[in-house]
Amino acid sequence: MKKILIELPTWLGDCVMATSAIENIIHTYPKVKMTIFGTKISSAVFSQHPNLEKIIIDNSKSHGNRLFNLYKIAKKVGQFDCAFSFRRRFSSHFFIFFVNTKHRAIYQRYDKKSQHQVLRYNDFVNRVLGINNDAGALKIYTKKTQKNTKKTLGINPGASYGSAKRWYPLEFAKVASAFCGEYDIIIFGSSDEIDIAADIEKFLLEEGVSNYQNLAGKTMVFELIEKISNLDLLITGDSGPMHIGASFQVPTVAIFGPTKDNETRQWMNKKSVIVKKNLDCQPCMQRICPLKHHNCMRQIKASTVLEAIESKISLLN
Repeated sequence: MKKILIELPTWLGDCVMATSAIENIIHTYPKVKMTIFGTKISSAVFSQHPNLEKIIIDNSKSHGNRLFNLYKIAKKVGQFDCAFSFRRRFSSHFFIFFVNTKHRAIYQRYDKKSQHQVLRYNDFVNRVLGINNDAGALKIYTKKTQKNTKKTLGINPGASYGSAKRWYPLEFAKVASAFCGEYDIIIFGSSDEIDIAADIEKFLLEEGVSNYQNLAGKTMVFELIEKISNLDLLITGDSGPMHIGASFQVPTVAIFGPTKDNETRQWMNKKSVIVKKNLDCQPCMQRICPLKHHNCMRQIKASTVLEAIESKISLLN
């Protein structure tokens, strides 16, 4: 194959988890040129990829009839040897059907067993290409940036999927405060998480902590990637930034609540520690706690995370 089209997953975390499978394609066809189709956020993950030929932002929802917009985009994207979609929605089937390509491949789950999402994506590519390659590490290409002069701790309190996945700002702030003497601190967050970050910042100021940056709502995805790649420690929930951290082998404490850590935990990062409660109601996989108590996150305290870091310090360094 010489030219391929790849429709990316919608969510940032899923997009990062798909990089292993996409590298599987590149390993099989090293000279292939990729056209990436996806949201502005997910497409940014591939902005520095050496096999990238073009990025087409999916703006089909911005105005008018989405299916008609997808049809028009499909007719303009060009001609390909194969078009891969890493999404399962009807809109993806519709879009790929009208792309000018010799072969079409739509992601699907081939069995119901619980396994990591990286393995599911890789299985999809293996079956399409008729190969049997193992799933490798996550891979994000980025420009080389200067290393921080002081050790840096990143805290990522948000999660786009819903409030059920979010740990509490005060607890994040307590952890950051405990490390402020050893680490400079960066608070990450999207434009929808500015209030959460502000709550953390307020607590840090009350504790007299000044060596922090609040970057919530201030970074594009490629900037977020560069910042995370230079971290010495990351405290995060199950989120896109968590998977970015895995791709750069950043020492990470990942706090899990309603989601399945065996399916979405950091992939192939030996410097990763999971903190969770293992309650009977976990994992519910809901965006908002259906029982209204949110105990899977509420019962995790800053002291628990600090103890996890202390007990795993040799692993995280």
